[in-house]
Amino acid sequence: MKFLPLVWKNVWRRKFRTTFTLLSIFIAFLLFGILMTIRTAFALGVEIAGIDRLVLINKVSLIIPLPLSYQVQLQQVPGVEVATHQTWFNGIYQDPANFFANIVVEPEPFLKVYSEFVVPPDQVKAWLADRQGAIVGKDLAERFQWKIGDRIPLTGTIWQPKQGSAWEFNISGIYDAADGVDKTQFFFRYDYLDENRAGGAGLVGWYVIKVADPSTSVDLARRFDEMFANSSAETKTTTEKGFVESFASQIGDIGAIMIAIASTVLFMFGLVAASTMAQSVRERTSELAVLKTLGFTDAAILVLVLAESLFVALAGGSLGLLAAWLFVQRGDPTGGLLAIFVLPARDLVIGVALMVSMGVLAGVVPAVAAMRLRIPDALRRT
Repeated sequence: MKFLPLVWKNVWRRKFRTTFTLLSIFIAFLLFGILMTIRTAFALGVEIAGIDRLVLINKVSLIIPLPLSYQVQLQQVPGVEVATHQTWFNGIYQDPANFFANIVVEPEPFLKVYSEFVVPPDQVKAWLADRQGAIVGKDLAERFQWKIGDRIPLTGTIWQPKQGSAWEFNISGIYDAADGVDKTQFFFRYDYLDENRAGGAGLVGWYVIKVADPSTSVDLARRFDEMFANSSAETKTTTEKGFVESFASQIGDIGAIMIAIASTVLFMFGLVAASTMAQSVRERTSELAVLKTLGFTDAAILVLVLAESLFVALAGGSLGLLAAWLFVQRGDPTGGLLAIFVLPARDLVIGVALMVSMGVLAGVVPAVAAMRLRIPDALRRT
């Protein structure tokens, strides 16, 4: 405890310099927190993708549909528990800026395959009884203040209705899920789409196959593709994780970009902190000599200088991470474009570890120099 007053006085002996050093570290960790939040948002779905689910798409491109007839053949393959299909709808609610994923599914198979989506039994029953029914994520319902029974119009951009200009849906249920699962999606029934679209009857976007044994996924994927080889719609099958990763890679490796930016910022401001500590020690050469004269050991001098460096790094960094966390609590600033907007606890822990590392690295060279300082040499410099 005897070091604390010394550490505090030494840190603030140059208030202007210390303030700007703290501010630089504050900005570095504020950016770190926000960048890690964005990285998590874009990585959503990759880490939680089911290991027991395969995704089968058209070999040419995801946007080219597949025949509905493939479902029967897939379901008959040994090792397949459920084979279902999905179709990207890309409808617009009121304004193109109100983006959210809206996907066409088969209700019962869909809920079997995606058991992480929790829907109350009475709402599931209502969905099965209403061809125009839809279920929406809890976060999406909160975003637009939707409730059970609301009628929601979507303007089709890919599939046009036979009559009218918009598709009408009834909110039959609101699903919830554990943290990290996308709760901003809109799912409605395939039979309603297929019966009422102007063209494309009997086509689906892709297939999702739940397998009984995940260890057979590779063999089953190869078998599926062989089944439809040389057909008019050849297929490419991969794990759900691989499918999500390939979908996200269309806009680049966001995770790598975020990490690269954060690393550069932390490195640059780490150099600022190191320069500050080196200058601070040089200015106090005679004071350090006096401390040694008074009985401070070399180890004590080393700890004293490192404590100053750690204080600056931890104080500025903690305030920066706190500001990032408070910013994230206000919600997605894009208005719902990002499916999840949270700063994971894992990244908070990493942030604290980086603060400690920055403090140690910035102070270790000046601290060692102070420790090795000889009293006669130091006093001659005054």
